[in-house]
Parts: sequence; C-alpha cells; structure tokens
Amino acid sequence: MTTIQLKVINQSEHALPEYATILSAGLDLKANLSESILLKPLQRYLIPTGLFIELPAGFEAQIRPRSGLAFKNGLTVLNAPGTIDADYRGEVKVLLVNLSDTDFIVNNGERIAQMVVAKHEQIVWKLVNQLENSKRGLGGFGSTGNK
Repeated sequence: MTTIQLKVINQSEHALPEYATILSAGLDLKANLSESILLKPLQRYLIPTGLFIELPAGFEAQIRPRSGLAFKNGLTVLNAPGTIDADYRGEVKVLLVNLSDTDFIVNNGERIAQMVVAKHEQIVWKLVNQLENSKRGLGGFGSTGNK
C-alpha cells in the first residue's frame, strides 16, 4: 500500500478525517455547521465540511455515501460518487439527500460521507470505423444474464 501527501486547510473545529482501520479506503467527512439542519424526506442539502484540499495531478477525491447512514436512515450522497478534481480549490461539500420517509437532523460534527482518494488516467480519443468483436457484443442492460 502506498501513501500520498495531501495538502489541506481545515477551517472546521473538527480534527482532520482519519481512516477507521489500517485497511480502510475511505475517510469519514464531518458536517461543519453553525446550527443543525433538518432534512425532510426527499430534501437535499449541500453540507460544508470546512476542508479545502489540493490533490496531486493524476488523482481525484470521490465523495461516497456512508453505508450506516444509508441503511439505518435512508441518507445518501445524491451525486455518488461525487468527484473532486485535482484543480479544484474550493471547500469540500457533501450533497446529502434524505430518501427515507422520516425527518433526519444533521448535527455539527456528524459523519456524513466518506472520501476516497484515487489515481486516475486521462484518455486521448482514437477515431475508428469499427470496434473489435467481443463475446458480449452489442448486448446492453441485463444482457449477461441473471447468474
């Protein structure tokens, strides 16, 4: 496992996110709020974290739902996974949505999402007239069967 150094400005009152275990892929992001937010069913809210990051070239930060919040409370990240590009310098925010049938209160310091930093590649298009055949071919949604 390799590590990278990530520049960060922390304007929240919370400690920097940490990995829960030695093999965790994601860091839990916390809400940075001056007052609690009531999320009604199907309501969404852009929640600040107070964190500003500088990713190295060739890396992205993915903002993903926390499984516990999703399972227990029906909360998820609306644009999951949200991508933070290496040239973005604004505050990391989480677009949280309440998909349950009950209200949910987001409190300051609550763990609302997780962030995974991942290496990525960029492509160069190669225009062709034909693609190589494959076993799947043109089969779309559900074309590989149920088993």
